[in-house]
Formats: sequence, C-alpha cells, structure tokens
Amino acid sequence: MAALDDFNADPAEQAAEALRACNAAPSFPGRVLAGRPFPDADALVARAEEVARALPWDEVSAALAAHPRIGERVEGSSAEAQASRREQSAMGGADGEVRAALLEGNRAYEERFDRVFLIRAAGRSPAEMLAELRRRLGNDEAAERAEVTEQLAQITGLRVRGLVS
Repeated sequence: MAALDDFNADPAEQAAEALRACNAAPSFPGRVLAGRPFPDADALVARAEEVARALPWDEVSAALAAHPRIGERVEGSSAEAQASRREQSAMGGADGEVRAALLEGNRAYEERFDRVFLIRAAGRSPAEMLAELRRRLGNDEAAERAEVTEQLAQITGLRVRGLVS
C-alpha cells in the first residue's frame, strides 16, 4: 500500500505527471487528483476509468496521439512508450501473416476514421487484436468513438494500477 500512500501524499504536479503517462488527455490528471486521497488502489483505478470514459472527444483525440499503432515497434524511453511496449508484448510472438494483416488493417482503419486504431492489447493475442480491428472497421463513427473511449479507459485503468502496485 506504500505506493498508494505515496501517490496520495505526492505534490499535485508530481502526481499529475505520473497520471499523464497513463492518459495524455489534458484534463485527466486534474480530474483524477480531485478525488484524492484514495482509500485503496481499486478506488483510484475506478476514478481514473470513470474520468477517462467521461472525456470529451477532443480530449480522447489528444490522448490517442500518445498511442503507437498496434504491431509497430514502440520507440522512446518515456513512461508511455515503456507502458506501450509492455502492453504490446504479445506482438513479439505474432507470425508474419498476422503482422502484415495488422499493418494493412491499421492503414484501412486510419483511412476510414482518420486516427490510430486503439485497443487494450494487454491480455489479448495478436490474432484477437486483428479480429477486433476487422470487426471495428464496420462501425459507424459514433459506435467507433464509443469503442475508442472504452478502450482508452481500460488502458488507463491498467496503467494507473501499475502506478500503485
């Protein structure tokens, strides 16, 4: 529990910086920090996911800019890059056919929706991510925005849990 105690006691700017690595939406850190102190990690994660789900679309879009494409090598040493590498670790075992299909699917998705395909990669195989990408290509804009927001909330929750565990 020491990590949560530290998070609750950290100066606001230090805690906000840690939260920015979990979700790059501009209002996200402040809205989460408004709930401090958190009694336990579950309460912090629930707050983070609730805030992420309630973000206006322009802020979801800003958060998407910090996410790499599924299946591409993640560059950099930022906390976000490190988290993305961990979350996409299953891609290391993907065969060439699945990698090529993901690359093609990413292109098709970006042409259709004009943004990166976002999915919670943690706990999913490359084949599952590819199937989701293909399924979501059939969404209309409103349905896809809802799915993107939900995926962002799930990723955010995992990253916030990692801060305090």
